Amino acid sequence: MTRTLRQTPHPAGPSTAPRPAPAPHGPRARGGRALGALVGVAALLIVSGCGSDDPINHPWRPGGPPAEGGGAAEVVEGLRGTVAGAGASSQEAAMQAWIAGFQSANPDASVAYDPVGSGGGRTQFVEGGVVFAGTDAALDEEELAGAEQRCAPGGVVEVPLYISPIAVMFNLEGVDSLNMSAATLAGIFARDITRWDDERIAAENPDVSLPDVAITPVNRSDESGTTENFTEYLHEAAPEAWPYDPSGNWPLTGGQSAQGTSGVVQTVQDGQGTITYADASRTGSLGTVALGVGEEWVPFSPEAAAAVVDASPRAEGRPDGSLVVELDRDTTAAGAYPLVLVSYTVACTAYASAADAELVGAFLAYVASEAGQGTSAEAAGSAPISEALREQVLALVEAISQETP
Repeated sequence: MTRTLRQTPHPAGPSTAPRPAPAPHGPRARGGRALGALVGVAALLIVSGCGSDDPINHPWRPGGPPAEGGGAAEVVEGLRGTVAGAGASSQEAAMQAWIAGFQSANPDASVAYDPVGSGGGRTQFVEGGVVFAGTDAALDEEELAGAEQRCAPGGVVEVPLYISPIAVMFNLEGVDSLNMSAATLAGIFARDITRWDDERIAAENPDVSLPDVAITPVNRSDESGTTENFTEYLHEAAPEAWPYDPSGNWPLTGGQSAQGTSGVVQTVQDGQGTITYADASRTGSLGTVALGVGEEWVPFSPEAAAAVVDASPRAEGRPDGSLVVELDRDTTAAGAYPLVLVSYTVACTAYASAADAELVGAFLAYVASEAGQGTSAEAAGSAPISEALREQVLALVEAISQETP
């Protein structure tokens, strides 16, 4: 039995096509690192009443009228020193913009960020190699225990500061955009669908002339939060076609792979018939996929990402300093784009160095501010966090102490 799907506007206009109705299946209970993502955040999940009603008078708390778009951070008198972070390569473009905005206002302060990937960032943070980390997947139980030990006698801060769709991008001569159901996408990356003119792709794109070219799926070779979010989406939205559990490590051996976001994007650009998944800010001139959601084909956008997290709940069983959320990957809500990630920033509430504490707190407060989120939106196309979430993030950031308690 088939249904006719109505087309949601797409940047390159993929055609409307019938596809089988998706089999119903409920959201999977998520735990640990599989909690991956939320996005966009018009109504991000957490009600503003969760935070304190008391005014926050922290020295680096953003103030003044709401910022229009991106901008530099506020000047923090006497702020100086150097701190280093590492982690998710998905937020590399945003991080470069954040650092530039922060350092332009505070020239005696320096922030470095190594986009080694989410897994590498979490490891370096737990081992004390960096003072903060970026990760596209929440800390799992073992990592959380290690982080709490590293941050003792303080606690762990785990806050979502970069929210973005994950784009499925491809390089196929003469084709700029395609529609794909989760089952078709899973079939491609499971290497069950191996040619671009396969009948399953053709059925979802009847007005597109598909060439008889081999498909080369490209996955991340390193442990990646983007991979975990992508495999979680495939597992929940198309479990029969993708029986593998969500993981930051690619579950299949062999095939084409590359290191980091830049690596997979470059591999796709250099090939023909190639396809990968990466942060939407990196699509460039590559073709992109609109996902089948309910009765629509939905292309990625910050607005579509926001739609899927409007009712996303806070993850249970996390520490007080953790704002991790759960996401319904198999939603059928109109206009929702369920293939999204949230890149969390992980830090400590206390550092042995007063300079580290002040600098980390000031930087993260800028990242969470309207100006900082506007900077990220302009540089990387991310979705700004909501005001309700911002209040909760800043309440945690201001708890970062300038000396060990």
